[in-house]
Amino acid sequence: MNSDKVFKALADPTRRRLLDLLYEKNGQTLGQLCENLDMTRQSATQHIELLEAANLVTTLRRGREKLHFLNPVPLHEVYERWVKKFERHRLGLLHDLKKGLEGDEN
Repeated sequence: MNSDKVFKALADPTRRRLLDLLYEKNGQTLGQLCENLDMTRQSATQHIELLEAANLVTTLRRGREKLHFLNPVPLHEVYERWVKKFERHRLGLLHDLKKGLEGDEN
């Protein structure tokens, strides 16, 4: 996994919006995606290319159409590598606080 490309792709709000749109309805054409964005097809294509380079979006040709699909694997890898380890300690503290407030000694 190239996490630098994933982080770069996620740094832009338009690219995050594209991922949200694909999460809501996977397998959209560029035209369908552009209906929900305030930008030209050329600009949207550049964003999609960056998402493809980060392996966050994959495409499939169906006739003359090019369908775009969300690939959640790189996001999961970022979560496993960068998020999970930081939240584990905090969740443990919250669990201990809850048990202490509830008077549960087990």
